[in-house]
Amino acid sequence: MTTPDTATPGSPAAPPRARGPLSESVLAVLAGDGAPLPGADAVRRSDPYGDDLHLLLYVLYELHYRGFAGVDERLEWDPALLGVRAAAEDAFLDALRRDSGAGGNDVAKAVDALQLEPVGDDGHSVSHHLQREGELWQLREYAAVRSLYHLKEADPHLWVVPRLRGRAKAAMVAVEFDEFGAGRAEDIHAQLFADLMTDIGLDARYGRYLDAAPAQALATVNLMSLFGLHRRLRGALVGHFAAVEITSSPGSRRLAAALRRVGAGVDAQRFYDEHVEADAVHEQVVRHEVIGGLLEDEPGLAADIVLGIEATGHLEDLLGDHLLAAWREGRSALRAPLTQP
Repeated sequence: MTTPDTATPGSPAAPPRARGPLSESVLAVLAGDGAPLPGADAVRRSDPYGDDLHLLLYVLYELHYRGFAGVDERLEWDPALLGVRAAAEDAFLDALRRDSGAGGNDVAKAVDALQLEPVGDDGHSVSHHLQREGELWQLREYAAVRSLYHLKEADPHLWVVPRLRGRAKAAMVAVEFDEFGAGRAEDIHAQLFADLMTDIGLDARYGRYLDAAPAQALATVNLMSLFGLHRRLRGALVGHFAAVEITSSPGSRRLAAALRRVGAGVDAQRFYDEHVEADAVHEQVVRHEVIGGLLEDEPGLAADIVLGIEATGHLEDLLGDHLLAAWREGRSALRAPLTQP
């Protein structure tokens, strides 16, 4: 695991273990070993959904969040590391544009598709599985995997705020105000998820399960970092934000029911119960004010908004298929199984 037991809750996590030659080279540079960085061609030839590339991206993106213990903070803007990151981003973004969906610039159609809740389980839904037959150990694995996302969920979305104006900016900040607890630290959604983790016997420290998380989970986090850090992808970040907010409420209802069914406590249930109510409201604000306001100002960003929506769904499907394939065989979906609480 990534964080030593002596770490305090607010301290940076220790760097993770490498998952291949690309991430090994980058981690060696972060450790100050003077190792050569991988060339751009080698990075672009790697699996765009694989462990090595996504750990590389995750590590380099983390330098813009909380960093790692023992890593020089000046490396956040190191030109050589940024060059490696750019090559990895090109490989990832090219794959997303190729694989995510139909594309195009029909934002209304893409948003309408998000609002079509399936009548039943289509066999690919993690929340349906967990509600119907999920066991506590599976819910714990799901929370461990999702912790990489939910403990920083709202943070990269804030990067888009200075890139918006008028209606879109005002609405985006209004929704983010709720995500950050409406001024109450104990109600910040990342804190609610940490409370959920503690309730079901997980370690809620930031970055704790990075080494255990599969590539598919890293990719979902890297997506919002990629979109958030590039002004040219501001439309894609708004699309990602819309996909998250619009699809959250029904899935959260199922996950809250799953936690109640296995006997989890009120702290575990509160995170998803909160999202059932909050995201039902956010859905309309995001569609009509954030997206509507952005398209009013910059209609040329329609295709990027669609990309953000479709790429989010594509990566969520990859993660869901990975989790369900393992659980249906009765085995852990993590790189290292969790210890029992």
